[in-house]
Amino acid sequence: MSFKKIALTAGLGVSLLASLALPAYADRDDREEHCRRDVQRAEERLEKAVRKHGERSRQADDRRHQLEEVRERCHMRGDDRDHDRDHR
Repeated sequence: MSFKKIALTAGLGVSLLASLALPAYADRDDREEHCRRDVQRAEERLEKAVRKHGERSRQADDRRHQLEEVRERCHMRGDDRDHDRDHR
């Protein structure tokens, strides 16, 4: 096999691997952005419940609970990514 063929094959292989890796990074960024938006919305809902019903109201407690659920869900997604990264 000539050097040109080897270089061309290697170049195509690298290109293929790069094209497969880029969507994974984009997907991770999309998930992180989605989590940030979800947390921000939950925080805004909590602030609104506190303003409307008071700091120690049932509504504010419900919103606090929902905020913690969103944070936990996003944290678990992050742990999954870390776990995947460790096993590559």
